[in-house]
Amino acid sequence: MKIIVTGSSSGIGRALAESLLNQGHQVWGLARSDQREFAQKHGGHFTALNCDVSNWPNLVRTAEEISQSNDSLDALVACAGIQGAVGPSIAVDPLRWSETVRANLDGTFYSFRAFYPLLSRAPRRAKVVCFSGGGATKARPNFSAYAVAKTGVVRLVENLAEELRDQPIDINSIAPGAINTSMTEEVLALGPEKVGEAEYRAAVKQKQTGGGSLEKALGLVSYLLSPESDGISGRLISAPWDAWTSFASHRDTIAQSDIYTLRRIVPEERGKKIP
Repeated sequence: MKIIVTGSSSGIGRALAESLLNQGHQVWGLARSDQREFAQKHGGHFTALNCDVSNWPNLVRTAEEISQSNDSLDALVACAGIQGAVGPSIAVDPLRWSETVRANLDGTFYSFRAFYPLLSRAPRRAKVVCFSGGGATKARPNFSAYAVAKTGVVRLVENLAEELRDQPIDINSIAPGAINTSMTEEVLALGPEKVGEAEYRAAVKQKQTGGGSLEKALGLVSYLLSPESDGISGRLISAPWDAWTSFASHRDTIAQSDIYTLRRIVPEERGKKIP
């Protein structure tokens, strides 16, 4: 497969690029950091491209560069993101807050929008995997910008899946789990005064226990890029908690329901009667 991976210079994005290359795929890695050494290691199978996904003109130029030698792409994995503005919402820098949302949410939309023409010409069913998690399904105090952006990614995926229902393309978002990355180190460095006691304690425990399974996150991405997941679209799937390895046998049930999506809960669903 010919695959675009954003945020490929570090963390999960780097591990993902490595995993896909080991599976024999052709990978274009987009990042703001220098990736020349990684590209040299993998020869012609990995193409490093300097690109800020929150900068639309930058992404347009990158997409045009790739299209000069490729008529199509098979998949996009939108992994780029920053933790950004951290602290009580009433105290953080509003411009930094906005920058965080742009990097995570706009960067995901821009990536899809820029590469859609190439994805639409894929010889097989195209795949798009977007990274969510980090506060998308519940409140995350002191991380409002990151949580808002990741929630936005989920609803963006749901909208795109509906708009593309009649096209041969699947788009899903994933929650990778509490994996130890530079974001974990950032939480520890900021301390409980900035991130909050609960968040800090969770990061300490995560660091001590080794964190979540990176292999499960990589496995979920590989599954969603494969023909086994054809027809599963518009979902938020948790790498550590959902039984995604058995999704193939429940494809129609998933497709015809609203499971693995974000929805409003009304009192009746909790056995309550509120006037």
